[in-house]
Amino acid sequence: MGTFGPLHWLLLIAVILILFGGRGKISDLMGDFAKGIKSFKKGMSDEDQQPPPPPRTLPPEQRDDSRTTNKDSVPH
Repeated sequence: MGTFGPLHWLLLIAVILILFGGRGKISDLMGDFAKGIKSFKKGMSDEDQQPPPPPRTLPPEQRDDSRTTNKDSVPH
């Protein structure tokens, strides 16, 4: 339990190479990650801003016009 196996050493070397392998690699990775998050948020907000579908109307033969025409009402 106290020693590192070959897989542990490979993983440790990979992390060290990523961290110290080149100038600006971490900042490039973080910049790409931030761009991905921003585009995801933009895509989610675009879905919310879509106009609602137009209301469905019935064909003229199925409409109940008695509700819209009230002979008893007098305009003021």
